[in-house]
Amino acid sequence: MNAETIFARGEKASQEFFSHAVWVRMLHVDENKAFDTQVYNVEFEPSARTHWHSHPGGQILLVTEGCGYYQEKGQPARRLQKGDVVAIPPDVVHWHGAAPAERFVHIGMSTQVHLGPATWFGPVTDSEYGEVEAR
Repeated sequence: MNAETIFARGEKASQEFFSHAVWVRMLHVDENKAFDTQVYNVEFEPSARTHWHSHPGGQILLVTEGCGYYQEKGQPARRLQKGDVVAIPPDVVHWHGAAPAERFVHIGMSTQVHLGPATWFGPVTDSEYGEVEAR
């Protein structure tokens, strides 16, 4: 954990849903279904990213460290830095992850989790990722 990290590093994430090294620490799993929301801290090494995915109930990202990207399928990518907030509507296919030379950390919130888990659509290719950095 470095001086800027808010939460301790979580468990290494599955390569089934992420490219490169990513760690996820669950902060609130809502076992009692009181909030219909899950909250988690995600730490990406440089160039690490999620695969393309969507959330049936939507997702909110709060960037706490580093620099990264958010991109919806068919749209230009948005560069993210500490303090940025991204509200992702339900069922929007997207990815998010670190810039090539920086770590990236965000708190994620999956909302309306009673609607089901994320749907995954495969990796963001190196070519797709390279296009984001080239812009």
